[in-house]
Amino acid sequence: MTAALLPSVDIAAKGEHKSTIIWLHGLGDSGNGFAPIAPELRLDDALGVKFIFPHAPVRAVTINNGMEMRAWYDIKSLDMGSRADVDGVVESSEQVKALIEKEIEAGIPANKIMLIGFSQGGVIALHLGTRYSSALAGIVALSTYMCEPQNLEAEKHSANQDTKILCCHGIQDEVVPLMLGKGAYTALTNSGFDVSWKEYMMQHNVCMPEIQDIAKFITQQLAE
Repeated sequence: MTAALLPSVDIAAKGEHKSTIIWLHGLGDSGNGFAPIAPELRLDDALGVKFIFPHAPVRAVTINNGMEMRAWYDIKSLDMGSRADVDGVVESSEQVKALIEKEIEAGIPANKIMLIGFSQGGVIALHLGTRYSSALAGIVALSTYMCEPQNLEAEKHSANQDTKILCCHGIQDEVVPLMLGKGAYTALTNSGFDVSWKEYMMQHNVCMPEIQDIAKFITQQLAE
C-alpha cells in the first residue's frame, strides 16, 4: 500500500492479542465517538480483542450545504435509492480493507477480525464485508442501510457467504428510517447470508440492550 493508513483510535488487547474489531463511526463523528464503548461491552479478556476506531476522511457533504466533515462518502440526496455516493463507498472500503490487511500481516487471521459500523460506517462494513475475499469473524451493521443492494448478488464474494451478520436498528430512527435497515436485511437474506435482525425502542443512537446484544455476538464469534 502506498497510501497512508487511516488514522485511528486504537485500544490494545488485554493480554495476548488474538482478535481485532474495526469499528466505523457515522457521519460527522470520529473514531473518538465510539471508543468509550469498548469497556461497556465487558468482553472477556481471554478473547484478546484489540479495537481500532478509524477516523473517516474529511470531505464536503452535499446535503449539509457542502460543509466539510468526517464522512465515509458524500450524501448528495436524501432519495433512498441514491443516498450513498458509490465512488466514496468503494474508496472508503478500500481504506478499511487496508486496515484489515495490516492486522493480518501482524498475525491476526481474517476469521478473527470483525467489522462493526454505525450509520455511514455500517454502509462501509456491509459493502466491504460481503465482498471481502477472506472469511471474517463477523459483521455488525448498526442503524444503517446498504449501498446499491440490487448489486449485492452479483458482487458478493463466496468467502463471507456463511459469515454471521447482525443488523440492529432503532424503531424510532428518523435519520435512517427502519425500512432502510430492513431493506438491507432483506437483501442480505435474499442473497443467502447468515443474518439476524434486532429492533430497539430508540432513535438514531445505541442503547444498553443493543450493546449487550453486540457483546454477546462478539463473544460467540470470537470465542475459541
